[in-house]
Amino acid sequence: MQEPVMIYTLSTCGHCKATKKFLTDCAVKYEFTDVDLLDGEERKAILEDVKKWNPRCSFPTIIIGDKVVVGHREDEIREALGL
Repeated sequence: MQEPVMIYTLSTCGHCKATKKFLTDCAVKYEFTDVDLLDGEERKAILEDVKKWNPRCSFPTIIIGDKVVVGHREDEIREALGL
């Protein structure tokens, strides 16, 4: 049973795109939010969520169960997923 995977990304970020591709290539199901495409209160609420996991609020922020990986770090992502 795979732990839930959520990624906070920016639509224009190369590292974010690479991380999504990596997860897809590993057949990992994930949800993502392109934070830069949100407006107003919705964006503000999501950024507060991101800061709880990653106080620097950098992207991509990947949440795998209760683990957090910041940035496109394939080894850390693989380890957090148990691949």
